[in-house]
Amino acid sequence: MMSRIAPFAMLALAVALYVALPYNLAFLTRILIMAVLVLSLDLVLGFSGIATLGQAAFYGAGAYAAGLFAIHAWADPLAGLAVAGAAGALLAFVSGLIVLRAHGLTLIMLTIAVAAICHEIVNKARDMTGGADGLRGIRMEPVLGLFEFDFVGKTGFWYALAVLAVVFTFLTMLTRAPFGLSLRGIHESPERMAAIGVSVYWRRVAAYTLGGAIAGIAGALSAQVTQLVSLESFSFTLSAEALIMLILGGTGRLYGAVLGTLVFMFVHHWAAANDPFNWLFVIGALVLAVVFFLPRGLVAVPTALQRLGGRHAGS
Repeated sequence: MMSRIAPFAMLALAVALYVALPYNLAFLTRILIMAVLVLSLDLVLGFSGIATLGQAAFYGAGAYAAGLFAIHAWADPLAGLAVAGAAGALLAFVSGLIVLRAHGLTLIMLTIAVAAICHEIVNKARDMTGGADGLRGIRMEPVLGLFEFDFVGKTGFWYALAVLAVVFTFLTMLTRAPFGLSLRGIHESPERMAAIGVSVYWRRVAAYTLGGAIAGIAGALSAQVTQLVSLESFSFTLSAEALIMLILGGTGRLYGAVLGTLVFMFVHHWAAANDPFNWLFVIGALVLAVVFFLPRGLVAVPTALQRLGGRHAGS
């Protein structure tokens, strides 16, 4: 039941936030973009069981691909999304062929290394990427030739929301399809799936590639809306924050990824505004509380409340 009403609830919440916070559209758009990135991580980690701390590599690849494409080729936003998705998928596929042969801590370290290598390559290619100064000069055409990107950020907000809705719908159908169900089986018991004839390695590569494509689309959204790409797109911090958002919301449930992103971003924004020096304490306390009391994430709150109510009724 929850999975059916979640998309409508999220859409209603997005509209409510748009109405309630009309002067914070840049912040709200950032939440939508991060939600796309966390959804890509949920596919890779939550459904496929691939432990990674390098999702920023594909996000950054998509951001720079979209920015360079807009500057040197065509500034159409949707074409930029396609190019960014292809760039993220290509990087994920090539790197996945290597890193997915490892397991455990080795796998995590290799994913971090991929992001670090991408960071260094982009930094060295200053003539093309701007290096530490970032990629500037991005000017986007109107979305669908009709909606120009405005200074207030209205077009950027609705554009990012539309992309998030498409990604969420696609992943919902994918995870309910036989391919998605096989990923769940691989997550729970790769040995058993291999025993029934499933190619575990290539299924993981496919999921990793698809996750890279979606992360690249998130990077493209950031580049197109802000019209700037920096080396921070490849930062370890971005990958770590995406992982925290997913853990907060709940892995293996797409609406958990969106919920975790929303909660983390608002708590981060509020805590940093009230105490710029100690805001990490609030984030750390939130993560500890969820891990200890809600190990399945914030999506388990309704279930926990029902159990608590049942205990009180029984007593």
